[in-house]
This record gives sequence, C-alpha cells and structure tokens, in this order.
Amino acid sequence: MINELLWVALLLVSFLMVILSYRLFGKTGLFIWTAIAVILANIQVMKTIQIFGLVTALGNVIYSSLFLVTDILNENHTEKDAQKAVWIGFFVLLATTIIMQITILFIPDESDFLSDQITAIFSFLPRIAFASLVAYLISQSHDVWFFSNLKKRHDTKYLWLRNNLSTITSQLLDNTVFTLIAFVGIFEWNIIGQIFLTSMILKVIVAVCDTPFVYWARKLKSHKKII
Repeated sequence: MINELLWVALLLVSFLMVILSYRLFGKTGLFIWTAIAVILANIQVMKTIQIFGLVTALGNVIYSSLFLVTDILNENHTEKDAQKAVWIGFFVLLATTIIMQITILFIPDESDFLSDQITAIFSFLPRIAFASLVAYLISQSHDVWFFSNLKKRHDTKYLWLRNNLSTITSQLLDNTVFTLIAFVGIFEWNIIGQIFLTSMILKVIVAVCDTPFVYWARKLKSHKKII
C-alpha cells in the first residue's frame, strides 16, 4: 500500500508545484517547470514499481504534468506560448541526452565512487532516447493544437472537456509512438501490450486528476494573482 500512497503524494506534489511556479513566476515559471519535469521524468522512468496491482515504470506522473503546463498556457495565454513550452522541453531533453552521453565517456579517477551509478542512469540506448524525443514532440504538439482548436470552438466553456480530451488523446499518441519505436522487435507483442496498457491506464487517471488544477490556474489568472 505504501507505493500507492507515495504515488498519490507524488501526483499532488507535482501538480501543486506547477501551480506554485505559475503563481510565483507567471509564464516563466511554467517554462522552468517544463525543463525540470522533462529531466526528472527521464530519470524516474528507469525505476520500475508495482502499483494498484500493475507493474510500471515511474515517470508517468511528472511527465503528465507537462500536459497540465501546456493546457494552462493555452487557456490563460496563447497557443504560441504553449508551443514555446513544448520546444523548450524538447531542447532540454535533447541537450541533456547529448551532454550526459559525453559525460559518461570520461574515464573516472580512482577516488570516484559514483561513476558506475551515473553511467547506469544516463546510458540511454540510442533507440530509447530517439523514441522519447519523437513521442514527446508529437504528443505535446498535438495537445497544444487540439486544446487550441477546442477553445476556439467553445470559447471559455467546457474547460474540463478540452483539458481531458486533449490530454488523453495526446497521452494515447505518446504511448503509441514511444512503444512502437522503443520496443517492437525487442519484446514479444504480449509484453508490449502489457506495457502499453499499464502505462495508458495510469496516464488516463493522472489526466483526469489534473482538471481541478487547470481551473485553479484560470481562477488565479482571472483574479490577477499571477506575477
């Protein structure tokens, strides 16, 4: 039960951090959070856990907070701002991957005792790194585009609908692209199916849970409480 409680705590902390960064630093805070979340999600994903009877990798919650960021930017600001966050995240992910690949090539001194651990964390297979980059760019850009089109159609009404529709369809797209690029030809189809289904279930849960935070962010903006 401890994993389930920690997962819920991680979800609340992640979403509260998004709101706090927005409250304190405005749009800039959301851009900062995007950079933080992209790096943390790709580190967390290396840890496998069992939760609610399902085996999955960590990273789903913090990664899903990126969709919350783009939805807030799209709702309270502009589609251009939301797409800017996507490009910031893509750049950070690409830069981190390249820099850490160079870093782990250095020969450690005899006094070093963390080199093996750093190598284990950042030795991304090129295929996994490529899958992550492609899935991120496609799914996040789709989220921005879909949310923006729903907003044009409904104006300020049905925020819950555009938030959930854009996020869940984008998560489905992300899951599909990443799974196909990263795992086809490596695992059997039944294993790939289990990975896909487990990740998608948790991502849908997180997507639904972020809706109150989108409303909270819009309320903060309308009450002029954003820096």
